[in-house]
Amino acid sequence: MSLLLLALAQAAAAKPLTPSDIVAQAPATAWETLSPDDLMVIDYADGQRTVIQLAPAFAPVHVANIRALARADYWKASSVYRVQDNYVAQWGVNEGGPTMPASVVRKPPAEYHRAMAGLAIRPLGFADPYAPRVGHALGWPIAYNPRNGRANLAHCYGMVGVGRDMAPDTGTGGELYAVIGQAPRHLDRNIALVGRVVEGIENLSALPRGTEALGFYKAGTVARAIRTVRLASALPAAGRPSFQVMRTGSASFAAYVRARANRNDAFFQVPAGGVDLCNAPVPVRRTPALPSPR
Repeated sequence: MSLLLLALAQAAAAKPLTPSDIVAQAPATAWETLSPDDLMVIDYADGQRTVIQLAPAFAPVHVANIRALARADYWKASSVYRVQDNYVAQWGVNEGGPTMPASVVRKPPAEYHRAMAGLAIRPLGFADPYAPRVGHALGWPIAYNPRNGRANLAHCYGMVGVGRDMAPDTGTGGELYAVIGQAPRHLDRNIALVGRVVEGIENLSALPRGTEALGFYKAGTVARAIRTVRLASALPAAGRPSFQVMRTGSASFAAYVRARANRNDAFFQVPAGGVDLCNAPVPVRRTPALPSPR
């Protein structure tokens, strides 16, 4: 058998890499460590924790507000007060809570989309019902329109947005929600998305659903009490959570998306041959510990 035929036979016999395989084998250069100023840490009264990555490149004013509120300990003793099935879990300050710090912008701009300029977009390559095109940029799932040059974050599972009243209100960032159900993409470009949950989504998605309209809890009750919300940069270095996101311009991410769209491992008898934006979530992991010196 020729060397070429042998190589082809070996390639055919090789086990196809799953998306998880690709993530596990991605080199260190495929990962970017997140700034501790971009990590918001929610500690609940029962000792559980949720960590959120903020997205200042898409909603700079709202994110600045959120950082100011976290530094002022604004959410201390607040709560998760709304859990709507297949939709969102929402949290914020209870009635009669603390005053917002003076640095908070009370009427932020409608940061629902931004210019495509400066975004190294990796197109998903498949059609989307909510936008002309979709893909990934700066480690985030985005929708975009080349005709008007605008791009926006997408309401995928785990994404975090700003609660608001009717327009023209845009919300300050004092009330936030996380998507815990089927991606509500109809909210895209209507609400400021400011981040995503990178750890502890179960502490929001697994809560009992509120029994009142829109999933609100009855007066005097809460879904989960919040002890404090802080930026990771405010925590002691020894106990500070650290995360890495896969670079969406990397070869590893391109291979990962192809594998998500064309699952050909043993389990899949009929590969889908496509993938929607929210079913190709950008991999995020805890920053690996450095090896101990010998």
